[in-house]
Amino acid sequence: MKTVKGFLAAGLIIVNAAAIATEEATEITVYRSPTCSCCEKWLAHLQQNNFAIKDIVTNDMQAIKTKYGVTPELASCHTAIINGYVIEGHVPAGDIRNLLKTKPKVTGIAVPGMPAGTPGMEMGAKKEAYDVVSFDSQHRTQVFNRYKDQ
Repeated sequence: MKTVKGFLAAGLIIVNAAAIATEEATEITVYRSPTCSCCEKWLAHLQQNNFAIKDIVTNDMQAIKTKYGVTPELASCHTAIINGYVIEGHVPAGDIRNLLKTKPKVTGIAVPGMPAGTPGMEMGAKKEAYDVVSFDSQHRTQVFNRYKDQ
């Protein structure tokens, strides 16, 4: 009887591992400048978190930001689109997943500027405090998630 239970438990582990491995990656379109190296690091962060990236390199990031309603106060170096939401800057993958799960009535979320310690802006142990903010079509912002410095 113990042998049967062992085989069943092992079978469940294998099935669960296979389900995780075959989980479809979430598609995201990222617009970035050809001269920005931190954007590539942020893309690597997304890939490690099961995002399938459509990488669009452009020399006119301002046109992209204007098109998607990203104001200068919210701007960073790259802009992404996922399931109708705008993702601006070095937003952690977990916050993007949370956005997709909760589906708030916002235009998107942003990490304004380029704070040290955000995904793609790693600088050893240095991590600045920063906020991920949501924004709407009226340019109203609200804290979506807060990260403390270290």
